[in-house]
Amino acid sequence: MVPLSVLDLSPITSATPGSAALRNSLDLARLADALGFKRYWVAEHHNLANIASSSPEIMIGQIASITTRIRVGAGGVMLPNHAPLMVAERFKVLEALFPGRIDLGLGRAPGTDPVTSYALRARQDPREGDDFLERFQELLLFERRGFPENHPFRNVRAVPADVALPPIWLLGSSGYSAELAAAVGMGFSFAHHFSDYDAASAMLSYRAHFKPSSALAQPYAILGTAVIAAETDAQAQRLASSADLHYARRAKGEYLPLASPDEASAYPYTPVDRERIARHRSRLIVGGVDNVRNRLLALIESTRADEVMITTMAYDHAARRRSYELLAEAFSLKPATS
Repeated sequence: MVPLSVLDLSPITSATPGSAALRNSLDLARLADALGFKRYWVAEHHNLANIASSSPEIMIGQIASITTRIRVGAGGVMLPNHAPLMVAERFKVLEALFPGRIDLGLGRAPGTDPVTSYALRARQDPREGDDFLERFQELLLFERRGFPENHPFRNVRAVPADVALPPIWLLGSSGYSAELAAAVGMGFSFAHHFSDYDAASAMLSYRAHFKPSSALAQPYAILGTAVIAAETDAQAQRLASSADLHYARRAKGEYLPLASPDEASAYPYTPVDRERIARHRSRLIVGGVDNVRNRLLALIESTRADEVMITTMAYDHAARRRSYELLAEAFSLKPATS
């Protein structure tokens, strides 16, 4: 059975402010560690009323300090928002404090709207267009001390200098990141939970074109997917109504706190809303344990995923906890022994 991991967005609901959402993330991380999940990744989003996770480095340190076994990482650091040297130093510090338990996932998007993206980057050297590849190469050059003799960064070292960067993962929602991850020989994580791009196409392409590197000898692909599990199909469908309303609103540019199932059932959906929800449901796995397990196994088979990273957006924190407990049971995860 493939390993299961957690992607946590720290959801804000109409009854749960951002501060409580972050504390819920700490609680869920403890549970995931005890249940036997392999990784716990936190996201980076800015200026969104429904997601509290804006500073993954801080959350990683907090989560790693209250867990004992699970790997903790960024899913991911949105590299366009950050100076590569700062990313290198922050993750070296984390690796020094929690050796062998930190992951560095890198994303190409800013994780926000254009104005907020500008505010995040206003004090950095302005670079035109998509500068992810430039920043990524700069990050690697700091780590490998690979700047040429006449480069101004030649003698700049990311500290602590005696600590290597943790494993780097490239995140993606299209074929580009799959190709890049394969070309540089790094792990790849595909965001099936929000991407319209075919997950199997991206992940099989990554595997087919992978070039071994000093970082990774064999391809390793993580499938990120959205799941809501409950005791019965009916209970899961009710929980998923919050996600349905969230998606319908997001499609219209409305980023509001996650609504309750009662709020969702009372919402005046238009025919266009319902069409959008139906398309979204093709990516969202909802149901009782057997239904969810069968759909996940089919997805794993078609994508040849080495690992599945599950995100669950549910209004009620207890229901979100229970969803992960049911998944751990369904996939026979081994609980922590101490």
